[in-house]
Amino acid sequence: MAVKKEEKVVTELKKLLESKKLIVGTGKAMKLVKAGKLSRVFISSNCPQSVRESLARYAKIAGASVTELSQTNSQLGTLCKKPFAISVLGVA
Repeated sequence: MAVKKEEKVVTELKKLLESKKLIVGTGKAMKLVKAGKLSRVFISSNCPQSVRESLARYAKIAGASVTELSQTNSQLGTLCKKPFAISVLGVA
């Protein structure tokens, strides 16, 4: 059951990447979630705990949902076709 859910999330991320609605990076995502401009936040499995807690706090205030992924930041970078690791993604 969990595998199907992960496949669904990966498929959703690929669609969002194509539609150019995906915000890449902790800094940008944090800034936009504080401004209330993100509807959803994706966090990699090995994202630092301090970042995870801050994002969760601001997302709750902004009414954005937070999804914790099973992929590491390097796997997330590969999934998004970037040559670097990505810890946080946001949906504008």
